[in-house]
Amino acid sequence: MTPRLQALAVHLFTATGAVLAMFAMLAAVDQKWDVMFLWLVVALFVDGIDGPLARRYDVKKNWPTYDGVLLDLIVDFLTYVFIPAYALFRSGLLPGWTGWLAIIVITYGSVIYFVDTRMKTKDYSFAGFPACWNMVVLVMFALHPPQWVILLVVILLSLTMFTNLKFIHPTRTPRWYELNLGMTIAWVCFATWAAWMDFSVGSFTNLGLIVTSVYLALAGIVQEMLPERPARIR
Repeated sequence: MTPRLQALAVHLFTATGAVLAMFAMLAAVDQKWDVMFLWLVVALFVDGIDGPLARRYDVKKNWPTYDGVLLDLIVDFLTYVFIPAYALFRSGLLPGWTGWLAIIVITYGSVIYFVDTRMKTKDYSFAGFPACWNMVVLVMFALHPPQWVILLVVILLSLTMFTNLKFIHPTRTPRWYELNLGMTIAWVCFATWAAWMDFSVGSFTNLGLIVTSVYLALAGIVQEMLPERPARIR
C-alpha cells in the first residue's frame, strides 16, 4: 500500500467514530445505557490509536486534503461530550433543574474548550480538563453517587477546563508514560466490564474505576507539583 493510501486509510479509520457515535446515540434514545457505553468505549479505543497511526503514516503530508485534527474534534465532541451529556440528563441521575444545568454547562463549556488553540501543553498534555465526559458519566452510572456529588463534579471539572491545570494525554505525555498507559488500559477494562454487566458489578470493579479515574484526573497536576529532575551528566 502506498503512503498516500495508508494516510487515507487512517483518516477513514478515524471517521468510523462518527458511525460509532450514531450507534451509541440510538442506544441512548432507547435508554439502553449499557449498550450506549459499550459503543462509546469502542469509540474511545479508536480515538486512542488513530493518533499514533496518523503520526506514523504522516497524514498531514501524505493526504493533506483531509484535516485529521478537525475530523478528530468532530468525532470527539459527539462521543466525549454530546452523547454522555444526553445520557446524564435522560437517565434521571440529575433530575429537574440540576439536569438542565449540567447539560448546559457541559456542552457550552466543552465546545468553547475544543476551539481553544491553547488546549495542548508543550509535553502534549492538556491545559485544563479535556472534556472527557464519556469517562466521567460512565463512572457516575457505575457508582450512582448522590445527586449533589454528580453536580459538584460536573461544575468543578467544567471550571478546570479554563485553567492551566495539567491533565495527561494517555498516549502522548512522555513522563510516566508506561504507568499512564497502564492506568488507561485498566480503566478501559473496568469500564467495559461495568457496561457489559449493565453496571451490576461488585465493589472490586467500582474500586478499580475510582482508583484509575482519580489517577488519570490528578497525574498531570502531580507532575506539575513535582518537577522532573534533570538527567545527571556522567
